[in-house]
Amino acid sequence: MAADPDYTRSAGPAVVTAGDPSGPKLVVLDPAGAARHDELPATWRPLAERRGIFWCRVPAGGALTEADDLVGDRGPGDPEIAVVASGPFAAEALQLVERHPGAATHLLLVDPASDAFLPSGDAAEANENWLAEHDDVVAKLRETGTEVRVVASTTGGPADRVPPPLPLGHPDVVAAVQSALGER
Repeated sequence: MAADPDYTRSAGPAVVTAGDPSGPKLVVLDPAGAARHDELPATWRPLAERRGIFWCRVPAGGALTEADDLVGDRGPGDPEIAVVASGPFAAEALQLVERHPGAATHLLLVDPASDAFLPSGDAAEANENWLAEHDDVVAKLRETGTEVRVVASTTGGPADRVPPPLPLGHPDVVAAVQSALGER
């Protein structure tokens, strides 16, 4: 009997943490439920040397509530918080950051339009169109000091290895996050 994929993705902790929780924070909204064995994906471990990482495993109950608490608890003078989200949860990430104006310094998106790629397969164009469709919220976030941008897009080439969206553990995603945070 095959394992139930929904159970497999939801099993494990709602949030996996690594790094220094008192330093700059990185809140990752993971729709795939990676890190179910209570360890960050290996590609993210170098980031934990400089930041507290809170890997919110969305399929596990309570992950989005934890993310909301993390972002909402940031006070004046506290270290920065960056939020990273992938395709299926890009809109929820916008809403999360919008509920806490100015709390997140960055909202970094990976393939936010993954469910609406253009027939030409141009993911970058589809992602830019997605940002334009959400321009009112994006503009409000930018006014409160949150940088909002797409940091990684599916190329459709063999390096992607899987259909869109790019998995958050993909080396290209990690490199793009590091670059966006000025850590590369």
